[in-house]
Amino acid sequence: MARNVVISGGGTGIGLAAARVFAAGGDRVLLLGRRAEVLEKAEVPGALTCAADLAEPEDVRGVAGFVEREFGAVDVLVHSAGGSGLLEPDAASDDPLEAVAHTWTVNFRLNTLTAVLLTEALKPRLAEPGGRVLFLSSIAAYRGSGSGAYAAAKAGLHPYAHDLARELGPRGITVNVVAPGYIEDTEFFGDAMAEERRARLIGETSNGRAGTPGDVAETLHWLASPGAGHVTSQIIQVNGGAERGH
Repeated sequence: MARNVVISGGGTGIGLAAARVFAAGGDRVLLLGRRAEVLEKAEVPGALTCAADLAEPEDVRGVAGFVEREFGAVDVLVHSAGGSGLLEPDAASDDPLEAVAHTWTVNFRLNTLTAVLLTEALKPRLAEPGGRVLFLSSIAAYRGSGSGAYAAAKAGLHPYAHDLARELGPRGITVNVVAPGYIEDTEFFGDAMAEERRARLIGETSNGRAGTPGDVAETLHWLASPGAGHVTSQIIQVNGGAERGH
């Protein structure tokens, strides 16, 4: 039976790869993102799209209404929206503390608030039993991210997921987090990465290669399957061994 799958950040990278995997399995997919033109170009058979800023409560209410009209119930909710703020405007001030506040606020809005608001809005619509909620974290949540802002924002998803798993477990709904390592072919690192840094990141893996969006998409697809019905409140690392489990 076809499931209803909602994917934030579904127009690019990991979200797009996940959308294609779910659609290939016969599921109905709704792609969410801020850029309507990106969503419309996504090549996902039969997918619906809805452009919204998921850090804005009013936009999220609009998404919830769209989901109610088009889907009714949500079988799988995938939170792939996020980023380190490369696409965001710079701080309006040169003041160092203003810049810090800007960076941390942007990262929290992009990575934590988007996921929490969308989850809370769609929580009443999650299928029971059998519903799945899946968050995208990062290896940075374990080892930092330079400024700390992105890492902290992603790490904030972990306790929220654990609390949510306890809350939704009695309804037969699982909640898990996938934490990727270095993944190529996404917008995360911008237009280019220094070859030295790329070599270092790949050198940290045990299997000697960069991850792909498909690696993460397949993990998400399995966590959404009936076979993963007793897996909940877990953080699954997909990083080629670059970081060990905790």
